[in-house]
Amino acid sequence: MKIVTILGARPQFIKAAALSRAIASHPGLQEVIVHTGQHYDENMSDVFFKQMEIPEPGYKLNIANSFHGASTGRMMEGIEQVLLQEKPDVVLVYGDTNSTMAGALAAKKIHLKLAHVEAGLRSFNMQMPEEVNRILTDRLSDILFCPSQHAVSNLTAEGFNNFPCDVHVVGDIMKDVALFYKDRGQKPEFAVPDNFVLATLHRAENTDTPARLKILIETLNKIAESTAVILPLHPRTKARLSELSLPINKNLSIVAPVGYLEMVYLLRHCNLVITDSGGLQKEAFFFEKYCITVREETEWVELVERGYNALAGTNTEKILSTQNSFKNKPFKSDPLLYGSGDTAEKILSALTSQ
Repeated sequence: MKIVTILGARPQFIKAAALSRAIASHPGLQEVIVHTGQHYDENMSDVFFKQMEIPEPGYKLNIANSFHGASTGRMMEGIEQVLLQEKPDVVLVYGDTNSTMAGALAAKKIHLKLAHVEAGLRSFNMQMPEEVNRILTDRLSDILFCPSQHAVSNLTAEGFNNFPCDVHVVGDIMKDVALFYKDRGQKPEFAVPDNFVLATLHRAENTDTPARLKILIETLNKIAESTAVILPLHPRTKARLSELSLPINKNLSIVAPVGYLEMVYLLRHCNLVITDSGGLQKEAFFFEKYCITVREETEWVELVERGYNALAGTNTEKILSTQNSFKNKPFKSDPLLYGSGDTAEKILSALTSQ
């Protein structure tokens, strides 16, 4: 069986580390990786392939992010040419990026079998480009791999039981990754204090709206008055921040994006996570850290329902009060919430039984 895997963004590289390793060890399977180039610089792409020992892409399309329509169209064109040449048995896509949707559309236009890892997630916010991508990808997919029963419920509510597709609950592939790398973290080159909050900001609704970005940075400044904050910041967001000319508390460390092993180290040693990332909400849970999500909604509703995650938007008072409520609160994990760490094997079992 030949599998063509479409990757393009940092979260997909992380997820692929587990599944690509399983594919390589499985007799009779061949994987060809296509890297669209959506995340293309050293800190957002190459470092993940090196650190996580992901096989080198067979194809690099070098299509950097631009306007959604332009980049998605160029990705579709490039992916289609690869698929026509490789003639795979199945095309595998992850998550909800433009690379995901481009791969899905390219595959189905030429009648190839499509499998979607991390299917069934919904934020119910159609202003998010990721929501559009995940809905369309799910609808096109022949095989849908869901991380939780809640994701299956979303698909059922949308009538997927009437569509010609196979839906599987396999757990979360990122749990496989977390378990494999949890003891392999690498201390970053910058100074890491004993007690700190780990924060990330990258969602367009936060970083491209000056008023929201200003509130979030000012809130992190307030937190930094009593607890150090480490904020790995994408170059694009850093440029947006520089335009605001805000004072930065000396205990708020703005650093370049870090590799996955450095992020593992930071997750293991931080007190709390504040983020607008979907993936980091789960990783906080896997490393038994409470999380404050600076969005109005989340795809990972199980974490909110069980009290591991709190939605705070850009409400400074809510962020600060939630941070205070999480202090010294014991973390009682639910170890099987997202499976038992064998998601990659369950995915391969389903693929090879088709």
